[in-house]
Amino acid sequence: MSAALTYRAYRALSQLLSVAAKPYLKRRVGTGKEDASRQDERFGRASIARPAGPLLWVHGASVGESVMMLPLIKRLTERGAHVLVTTGTVTSAQMMQDKLPKGALHQYVPLDVPKYAAQFLEHWRPDVALWAESEIWPNLLSETTARDIPCVLINARMSEKSLSGWAKRKTFAKYIFSKFSAILAADDRTAQGLSDITGAPISVLGNLKYAGAPLDVDVGSLAAHRAQLTGRPIWCAASTHEGEDEIILAAHGLIRAEKPDALLILAPRHPERSARVARLIDGQGLGYTQTGYAEDVLPGTDIILIPKMGQLGLAYRLANVSLVGGSLTEGLSGHNPLEPARLGSAVLTGQHVDSFADVYRKLSAAGGVQTVRSAEGLAESVLELWEDDNRRGAQIHAAQKFTAAQDDVLDKVWHGLESYLPDGVIR
Repeated sequence: MSAALTYRAYRALSQLLSVAAKPYLKRRVGTGKEDASRQDERFGRASIARPAGPLLWVHGASVGESVMMLPLIKRLTERGAHVLVTTGTVTSAQMMQDKLPKGALHQYVPLDVPKYAAQFLEHWRPDVALWAESEIWPNLLSETTARDIPCVLINARMSEKSLSGWAKRKTFAKYIFSKFSAILAADDRTAQGLSDITGAPISVLGNLKYAGAPLDVDVGSLAAHRAQLTGRPIWCAASTHEGEDEIILAAHGLIRAEKPDALLILAPRHPERSARVARLIDGQGLGYTQTGYAEDVLPGTDIILIPKMGQLGLAYRLANVSLVGGSLTEGLSGHNPLEPARLGSAVLTGQHVDSFADVYRKLSAAGGVQTVRSAEGLAESVLELWEDDNRRGAQIHAAQKFTAAQDDVLDKVWHGLESYLPDGVIR
């Protein structure tokens, strides 16, 4: 079957399946994965008016992609453009509500159904579409390019598994990826894989996630926590997933056997998991707080459980050693290690980091990260870094030196976009 016929079959099937969209979304509302008050947006029906003037559409699938695009969004709004940001998850929508600059607005991305995509585009009429990483929706992409709206894939980054999947459908993949006006790759692996698929050279400009500004923090809360926690050894386990918390709690038990006043800051990747993590902590007989208030961290508090997004800037500043989760068990693929590195926290990771393989490899070569493989190994690494100030300082310095070298990525991406931006936005 030709690529065009394959796409027409996909288009027809998605249109047919759209009859199940409402019950599908209703079920997701019940599990907290959809916002009941904004479901119309998932059908392409806008909840706010389009602003006048140039409008750039930026799409990121979830929290990581949308946060990564914030420096670019900020630069676009500073040049006088309005920016429409779309994401597909409740947590990303909540995050964007707090972090978007003036001139930027958020909507949920419509489901990948032609009629929903058409309604979305007819309302918003963007001048250019900037999609992040690996979020490819064939109908939405086709409806966009059919209206002569340039589409650019920013920070294109795919795992070996994802690239292999596209390569198995190479004719169809070429048909889809060739709709992008430009593809700006984050790493050599993605550039080579997409070049093999499209038959065209792909530019490697670096990973925008490596160029992010230090995470925000409430300075009052930071000062209050530091005053309350003076003298206590603190480590952080951030962005943890199902199956990792048990390993982390076991490690904390071993750490407390050596340092009874040790404090763990535990931040699940998905806040809706906090209740389950709290039950695990209760099962260990440990004292914890999840209020977010410094005065609730008592001498008998063993763990601060962070139940909401946006608090890692505080956690990484308090902890001088941090495990970046999403990396300890099979099936996971890692999270960004440069966030704690920028804030002076020595970085630990598990071995499952496929999504960030390039940065972990380079950071490891620079001496800026340690890999752990078990609860025992995790506890041992935390204790060793606490006990050897010189070793911890050298690891932190190496990581910060590496992060500083990534700061020109945003400029490279900007220059790669210039020819697609509306008049008046570049200057």
